[in-house]
Amino acid sequence: MIKLGNLSVKQIENRLGIQFPKEIREFMKKNHQPKADNIQKGEWHCFDIPFELVCGDIDTATKIYNSVKDKSSECKERLQFSIEQQTRKK
Repeated sequence: MIKLGNLSVKQIENRLGIQFPKEIREFMKKNHQPKADNIQKGEWHCFDIPFELVCGDIDTATKIYNSVKDKSSECKERLQFSIEQQTRKK
């Protein structure tokens, strides 16, 4: 499967039509991994096509997901969450 894009927090918010809570937005800005391969623990990368947020561990995915799950009915699009298995450390 080919995946394209490197969305910023703001681009994700615009596409969803909602805003992340301030604390989560700051966490995401600090922990964005721009390189799409081997997402590290505590970091994330969001693809444009397909619209998928890949996290380096379950805790990161859960933290971001829980911050917006109650707003799911307000979202303009469906955002898929996934976790990447670690292959090597930074």
